Amino acid sequence: MELSNLTHPVIAAPMAGGPSTPALVVAVNEAGAMGYLAAGYKTADALSEEFDQTRGLTDRPFGVNVFVPARLNRARDEAAVDAYRRRLQPLADKLDAVMPEPRWDDTDSYEAKIALLEEAKVDTVSFTFGCPAPDVVRRLRASGAQVVVTVTDTDEALAAVRGGADALCVQGSQAGGHRSTHRVDAIPNDLSWLDLVREVRSVTTVPLIAAGGIADAQDVRRALGLGAAAVQVGTAFLLCDEAGTSATHRAGLQEATLERSAVTRAFSGRPGRGVRNAFVDEYDAHAPSVFPVIDQLTKPLRAAAAGLEDFHLVNLWAGTRWRQAEPGSAAEVVGRLVGSTT
Repeated sequence: MELSNLTHPVIAAPMAGGPSTPALVVAVNEAGAMGYLAAGYKTADALSEEFDQTRGLTDRPFGVNVFVPARLNRARDEAAVDAYRRRLQPLADKLDAVMPEPRWDDTDSYEAKIALLEEAKVDTVSFTFGCPAPDVVRRLRASGAQVVVTVTDTDEALAAVRGGADALCVQGSQAGGHRSTHRVDAIPNDLSWLDLVREVRSVTTVPLIAAGGIADAQDVRRALGLGAAAVQVGTAFLLCDEAGTSATHRAGLQEATLERSAVTRAFSGRPGRGVRNAFVDEYDAHAPSVFPVIDQLTKPLRAAAAGLEDFHLVNLWAGTRWRQAEPGSAAEVVGRLVGSTT
């Protein structure tokens, strides 16, 4: 990874579902850091449009993040999904929302996105939720891309290195949004990014990107001091002018009465950290570990609640230090992270 070419060793995390936009990527790049487009939940055509828009606005390197598809087991999980669907139905009725029939063949257009990125000659491709197949790594490398795999423990790190990863994004438990466990049903550990960087550095020499709850210049210095090549930060950018964070999400992050964060499967079936709200309180204990099927079921409910500006019923993804996020420009966030007045 040519992370040493960055003016600042800061990467704006890919935040699927809206926050990561071409405008945010370009603003972060212009501030001397590096941005990521989030391919998750998009069609290949929508990703292509965002990629071309971004490439047309900056000549600096940027990345694209891709979800590795889950291996769904309908025979095993269908009953649990149906039970959760029935539990959600009264809320759907209240919101006048229609839940879709579960899809058991959803790969998030993975193959089409890989082909697109291979052709587009993207600078960096990172993977969340697992390791790409060796053939995918070879194809992307042949196109000139660097390959990054997000890991949450040393076993995942070793698997990613064996699979050809050029660098690892080491995601601690304080991270906002989905934990990148390589198994959907895995129970996430509670290792901080500090402990995880130490552990992963002891088993591999590939470049490491520290992530998960990094919020200020002291964190950045500490990560670099532990041997990380860069840091990846998401939550600090959620309230930026250039971010596509919804108005409801922004309001929830700034709501004084919401005081805790929690890791929950209630919204998607995968463990993800966000600000704890009424939806989490009501449904967390009942959500099965089936991604992306559960995400499909709750998406219309979340959309309806967002339309009503009800932050109690949407996923308020954010890391443990979300209170330190401030409205303003992406350049200001980069400046705070590197201890400058940028």
